[in-house]
Amino acid sequence: MGCSESKKRLSYRKVTWEGLSRTAYAPLPPGKLMRQGGIFMLRRNGARGGGGSRSGSGSGSGARSSYTRLMLSLVAVAIVAAAIAATMAGCPGPEQELAERVVDRFSSEPKLTLYSHKTDKKTEIGLEEYITGVVAGEMKPEWPKNAYAAQAIVARTFTLELLSRGGTRDLHGADICDNHVHAQAYNPDNITQTIKDAVRMTRGEVMIYRNRYVKGWFSASCGGRTTNAKTGLAYKGKEPAYIKSVSCKESRITPPEVKKWSADIDSETVLQALKKLGKPLPNLSGAQIAKRVDNRAAVLRLSGGGKKVEIDGADFRVAVGPEKMRSIWLTQFEVKDGRLITSGTGFGHGVGLCQWGANELARENSSPEEIVKHYFPKVTIKRLWR
Repeated sequence: MGCSESKKRLSYRKVTWEGLSRTAYAPLPPGKLMRQGGIFMLRRNGARGGGGSRSGSGSGSGARSSYTRLMLSLVAVAIVAAAIAATMAGCPGPEQELAERVVDRFSSEPKLTLYSHKTDKKTEIGLEEYITGVVAGEMKPEWPKNAYAAQAIVARTFTLELLSRGGTRDLHGADICDNHVHAQAYNPDNITQTIKDAVRMTRGEVMIYRNRYVKGWFSASCGGRTTNAKTGLAYKGKEPAYIKSVSCKESRITPPEVKKWSADIDSETVLQALKKLGKPLPNLSGAQIAKRVDNRAAVLRLSGGGKKVEIDGADFRVAVGPEKMRSIWLTQFEVKDGRLITSGTGFGHGVGLCQWGANELARENSSPEEIVKHYFPKVTIKRLWR
């Protein structure tokens, strides 16, 4: 059976799991699709949660109940088998569709569990309170309110998209954490009244593309033009249609220490980075930019010991240390006296929202939504709760 035929037998049902309301493909007969403990299973219409039955007394009722359970088990097995077959045939099964179709309105603000790396404790927190701490952690004090508000929309989207994929539960047993490597920077100590007001004015607003959450990427300074995900992040999936390279006015106000950078990196650090990426060299003797996209070093070529390797610029940047190699918009990339000498412009991967650019647009009186749409021109901004 082809993919289109398979989908005709499925209808939309809403499934709520851990506070997130999702629209899912779920077979209508004979029961409802539920999620318990991370596993999708069928429940008979009208049945209570858990494993108990509502059958009446008497052997006839018990027999009917046993028969019903048997039939439901067979149906569940058939559905799983069909999903596996569909996956093997190259078309998505119900679980894959569920993961993709996650956008719907919430009846109220979601709650989530936040893990603190400092205290090693988990706390329950409202999503808006969490976003307020993220904006305070990700942007500098005394910036314009509309820049904070635009960051709130992007950060809220980033959070919900991450939660739709499990958040940080596998790492910490909590929905989200306060580490920028795992999620986003979070610093409630830096919250100001302006930040509170900015988050409140965009309450519940997220970016949507074709009824799906988008990847809410952002970086400090794009250098004057943003780039696509495959270049800036070495993104391994299909390039998202809503990510575009756009011009940016951030260079007008970006301070020199952010705008320009240089680094002198020892050969051992470079060789270890290449080894980590599966592209080892015996030593380091040469370095050059093999390919540029949007002014960025999309592909780098390094050599040593008569051998050459090519690597994605974004992967190399992360492996060698993003605090050393601040961007891949490189103006210099060469080996001198056995050391890698490199310099460039911008700070971060340069995909999505540019924070310094948002600052400048806010100073020009652009609304939060206008700022977001500048960097994500194809998205729709939707309010999911009030």
